[in-house]
This record gives sequence, structure tokens and C-alpha cells, in this order.
Amino acid sequence: QVQLVESGGGLVQPGGSLRLSCAASGSSVSMYVMGWYRQAPGKQRELVADISSGGGTTYEDSVKGRFTISRDIAKNTVNLQMNSLKPEDTAVYYCYARRRFYGEFWGQGTQVTVSS
Repeated sequence: QVQLVESGGGLVQPGGSLRLSCAASGSSVSMYVMGWYRQAPGKQRELVADISSGGGTTYEDSVKGRFTISRDIAKNTVNLQMNSLKPEDTAVYYCYARRRFYGEFWGQGTQVTVSS
């Protein structure tokens, strides 16, 4: 099993930046597909970005070129650098981990609000 704790959310003005961090315990982030989902009020949860155990990354189209997902295996964390934030990025962001035969695990979520 893996436990996930997010941090780094908050209020930021449009055009600003935030860095989300997901600290994992119980297993190495290198053994899982790690990623970030978000859920805005009244909308379905959607994938923002993920990173495979091999290091490959994928991004949702609306965040390409603005968001970067990375992992620090030594610190056992996965990070999401968010630049050029827009009001439509406002959502609760959830860290998740997935591994075949081991299941799927979620963090508690962190609020990101982009507003002037």
C-alpha cells in the first residue's frame, strides 16, 4: 500500500504559479504510475498529468506547455509545477498512485484557486 499527502495549494492570481507536491510513504514512487487529477465544482474529475514508472509523462491538452510533472525518487515525492495559471484551473487537485495488481491510491486533495 502507499499513502499520499498533497501540499502546495492555495490562492494565486491569473498568470501566477504554484507548485504542488505529493509525498508518498509505504512504497517507492518509482514502482507506480503517479499523477494528478483535478475536480472543479460541478465537473467530473479529470486527469491533469501523470508519470509512468519508466519516467514517461502525459498531460491533459489544456495544461500542455504550462504544467510540468516530475518525481524525486530520493525524496519519494511527485511534483506538479503549474505556470501561467488560469481561472479555469481552479479545482481540488488530487495525487494518485496506480500499480497493476496492487490497486489505486489517492491523496486527500489540495485546493487551487486562481482568481484576481
